[in-house]
Amino acid sequence: MRVRRLFDVRDPLLEHNRIPSSAAAGYLAPWAVELCDRIRNGFFRTTISTTLLTGLFFIGYFWVQRHPAYTPVMMPQTALDLSIPFQAPALLAYVSVWIYIGFGPGLQRTVREFTVYGLWLCGLCISGLGIFYFWPTQVPRLALATTNFPGFVMLDRIDESSNACPSMHVAVAVFTVVRVDEVLRSMRVPTQMRLINAGWFAAIVYSTLAIKQHLLIDVAAGACLGLIFALMSLRWRPGFDRETSFAGLALPP
Repeated sequence: MRVRRLFDVRDPLLEHNRIPSSAAAGYLAPWAVELCDRIRNGFFRTTISTTLLTGLFFIGYFWVQRHPAYTPVMMPQTALDLSIPFQAPALLAYVSVWIYIGFGPGLQRTVREFTVYGLWLCGLCISGLGIFYFWPTQVPRLALATTNFPGFVMLDRIDESSNACPSMHVAVAVFTVVRVDEVLRSMRVPTQMRLINAGWFAAIVYSTLAIKQHLLIDVAAGACLGLIFALMSLRWRPGFDRETSFAGLALPP
C-alpha cells in the first residue's frame, strides 16, 4: 500500500512536480521516468536531423577528399600502431558511431537545447572538414585481400585512407561521451549506465586503430578537437531548468 500511495498520480507531491502517469503505471524510479520521456519525445526529430546532417557531412567529406588544397601528408606510425593487430570484427564498433552520436541530441530535453547541441556538433564537423581541406593527410593503405569480413571493400572505397588527421570518428565520439555523461549524471542514473556509455565510446576509439583506418596521432588530434567543442558546448548553452527535473525529485521515505 505504501508503494501504491507513493506513486499515485493524485498525490499532491507528484502533482506539484508533474510526474507523468507512466511512472504510476510502472513504478519507475525518477531517473528512469525522465530517461524514457527524453528518448520518446526526441526520437523523431533526432532520427530525421541526424540522418540529414550525416548526409550533408558526407557530401562535404567526399568533396574535400577529392579537392584538397594541398598534397596529402602521410601520417607517421608509432610503436603502438604497429603493436595493435588488424582485427576485422572491430568494424562493427567503428560503424556504430553513427548510432552512438544520436544519443547526444536525443537526450536533450527541449527543442532549444536540441538545436544548440546540433549547432555545436555542426561546428565540430565543419572545423574537421576545414582541417582536411587545408591540411590533407593519409595513412598507409591496408591490404584488404587478407580479410573477407563484410564491409571492408566499401569502407576502402569511401575513405581511401585519406582525411586521417584528426579522426572525426574520435572527435564526434568524444563530444558525445562528454555530453551524454553530463545528462546521465544530472539524472542520477545508476553507475552501470554511465559505464556502458564510456565502454561504447572506448570501443569506437579502439576500433579506429584496430581496423587501421587511423593512427595514434589521428586519434589524439580527434580527441582534442572533440573535447574542445564539448567543453565549449557545456559552457555556452541554454540554462538547465532544475526545478522540473525528475532527477531532483525528493520522495518521502
